[in-house]
Amino acid sequence: MFRSRRGTHVTERCTPWDPTDCAGTVGCPPRCPRFVDRRGVALLVEPLSERHLAGLVSMYEGYSDRHRSMGLPPRSRPAIESWLAELREHGSNFLARDGDRIVGHAAYTPTTDEEPEFVVFVDPDYHDRGIGTELCRQLVAHAAEGGYEALTLDVDAANRRAIRVYDRVGFELVDRRSADVHMRLPFDGPVADAVRRPPAERPSSPG
Repeated sequence: MFRSRRGTHVTERCTPWDPTDCAGTVGCPPRCPRFVDRRGVALLVEPLSERHLAGLVSMYEGYSDRHRSMGLPPRSRPAIESWLAELREHGSNFLARDGDRIVGHAAYTPTTDEEPEFVVFVDPDYHDRGIGTELCRQLVAHAAEGGYEALTLDVDAANRRAIRVYDRVGFELVDRRSADVHMRLPFDGPVADAVRRPPAERPSSPG
């Protein structure tokens, strides 16, 4: 945000909000929605709403084939819109944004399953900045808070970048096939508690 006073030529810029030492409150979500990426840019993770849907469609329209995996995201705008409508109807969706620009999207679906399937995509312009890892942690925190038993996913066996991210977050290898890898992150271990970072006021917070 900028604020200027004409005549005095003074311009003020808001500095990024740093959540590092924030204890939070009882009203905070299971993981702080604010984080700073590897370039020092302050980003926000929030549930997908109608307000940012067009921006998310635009992100996917610009996705290169080199970064698609297992047929996703779809290529055409109608197919993208249909896919997102399905995810919104049956899943829980979150996005990462840099100001008004949507730079990442993650979801788990269907929400009626005890172990829903997880997907995550980051704008290729924002790769290697820790955004995919943060989106994974956000969804793990929210799904664990929601009472699910685990998250599962299938990933192209050749997509080593994604597999490294999932492994770092805590997903475990369940099955390796010729073309893809099946992974699972159970919530009965320490991983879910570690990423939730509950506020100090919560009874479940570490001492």
